[in-house]
Amino acid sequence: MKTTAAILVLASALALPSLAQAREVTLTTELKGYNGDGAYMAIYLTDADGRYQDTLWVAGRKSKYYKHLKDWARGGGMKRAEYDGKTGASLTSGHTLTTTVELDDSLFDAGYQLRVDTSVEDLRDQRADVIAPLTTAGAGQPIDGRGYVKSFTYQL
Repeated sequence: MKTTAAILVLASALALPSLAQAREVTLTTELKGYNGDGAYMAIYLTDADGRYQDTLWVAGRKSKYYKHLKDWARGGGMKRAEYDGKTGASLTSGHTLTTTVELDDSLFDAGYQLRVDTSVEDLRDQRADVIAPLTTAGAGQPIDGRGYVKSFTYQL
């Protein structure tokens, strides 16, 4: 009986990692040239209906400005613990941010979207500056932003 239980535990331990596969995804966000301070930016995941699912990266360390990233802040409830360790410095005009995240395989081709909200002090906030359907076919295809983002690309 003990041998059977040990075998079941070992088999389960070997099988579980294959059930939840994740892949590294490189996110590249290039800003347009604009006159103004550094941009705050949130890159986050939504479902097909645009409902917030997870924060992937936040550029800009002063949380008092996060409220200007309106769709992300509303969806994520601005819970600090939710995005600790996923932040970096703000981004300036014409510069590019490249970061790598791990996303579960089940998210691809299932209606999920990558979204980017941006904000620059004394300029307009840009809700959903980028909306990129998370598909395997869309990987490597640049998407134009509607505000401060010149181009957004994700690579598998």
